Amino acid sequence: MRIPIEDVLAAHPTAAELMGRLERAGYATVLVGGVVRDGVRAVWEGSRWTTQDLDIATAAPPDVVQEILSRFKVLVVGRAYGVLVVVGPDGRHYELATFRTESTYADGRHPDEVRWGTMEEDVRRRDFTVNGLVATRDGQVIDLVGGMSDLRAGVIRTIGPPEKRFAEDRLRLLRAVRFSCQLGFTLHEETEEAIRRQAAGLAEVSWERIRDELLRLLASPRAAPGVRLLQSTGLLPLVLPEVAALDGVPQPVEYHPEGDVLAHTCAALQVADGLWDDPLLKLAVLLHDVGKPAALARWDGEHMSGHCQTGAELADRALRRLRLPGKQVSWVTHLVREHMRAARLQDMRLGKQLRLLGTNERADAPLTELTGRYPMFADLLRLLICDAEGAAHKASTWLPLLRHVVGLLLHVERIQGLERARELLRGDDVLSMGAAPGPEVGQVLEEVHELILAGTITSREQALQEAAKRLGGQT
Repeated sequence: MRIPIEDVLAAHPTAAELMGRLERAGYATVLVGGVVRDGVRAVWEGSRWTTQDLDIATAAPPDVVQEILSRFKVLVVGRAYGVLVVVGPDGRHYELATFRTESTYADGRHPDEVRWGTMEEDVRRRDFTVNGLVATRDGQVIDLVGGMSDLRAGVIRTIGPPEKRFAEDRLRLLRAVRFSCQLGFTLHEETEEAIRRQAAGLAEVSWERIRDELLRLLASPRAAPGVRLLQSTGLLPLVLPEVAALDGVPQPVEYHPEGDVLAHTCAALQVADGLWDDPLLKLAVLLHDVGKPAALARWDGEHMSGHCQTGAELADRALRRLRLPGKQVSWVTHLVREHMRAARLQDMRLGKQLRLLGTNERADAPLTELTGRYPMFADLLRLLICDAEGAAHKASTWLPLLRHVVGLLLHVERIQGLERARELLRGDDVLSMGAAPGPEVGQVLEEVHELILAGTITSREQALQEAAKRLGGQT
């Protein structure tokens, strides 16, 4: 079989030149992995084939590669494993690895010994059959491991015995599930059973590597089935024990006919799968109800009040364990903490509504552009839609809220928002009127800002007069 590789190489001319130079020097050089897999699928499906990353493998040892490609900038990122990165004139990076074979893996990730090998030896050390396809520079596909039949059948199967492949790199336990979600494939029975038997080995993998695989899984259009698969294979308690703990936690059937808290979480995530691919938003959906088990226990099984705050604390702990950047941790925990307040937005005082709306406001964007000006609030609405659609009330919960938000945005455009309120009256103004530093200053500010946000006060003079009146003085 031949894939139209010229389309990809035309977009990556440096890759074509690298392969050509190595081949002319007498060294077999091929494309390997995802680029070939996706090219084969594109031919079968009659779809357009594009790719951002190209992995190149060659028979040339690293020192020879550097000599042949001396006109390029070459970065040595893993000499012991024969891995180099070549920087093209356009700044793109191309990973280029020498064919190799490996011995035992004492630490469950790094081989104890590496030696240069043949293309077949190199392919047979890789993870899954669908990733073991290679293609020559003219697009001819070489299948040494049965990858084509598994690709046709939609199956994720390890190359060789699954116990051996997973022992070599424990992250492959999670990668198998991720590829299943990304490609829409099923796990081969033996591969799935091996994951269950060896699931505990994932504890040996760094949190950074687990995080990256989890985010890739969530970015796929099948994150909800992926979470169910993580649970059934025993991986979820190791990746996100806070979510695994939702299994079997009961909910009132009139609000949640879909089942327990984990069933609801997966139903909400299924909605997100159909609408958005943002992994951070999906992470918030996945964590939005993690506080329910603790809240239910706190109230002796009667209700789950306070689960949002508890959930935010648990989410913060989980995200820091996964080594997410602080800004992303704050973003997701805010969504978890505030998702029920957003559902009750219309019942809040106007000032509180606008403060929730204005969290992480981007003041340089137009006031009426919700996602541009208020991205965090927009994500809160997205989470609310997923939450509602994954439960009983569906659009009856979120549709009236969206109508209200439209009116709120028009009001903000008229009164110029919270920043305008702060411009009209600041804490220093209240202090200059003789107020002592303390709670009284904050109370006066909040009360006057509420009137500004309501549109009752429209000038700085009026704001100062109102503040003075509340302090019992005169302007």
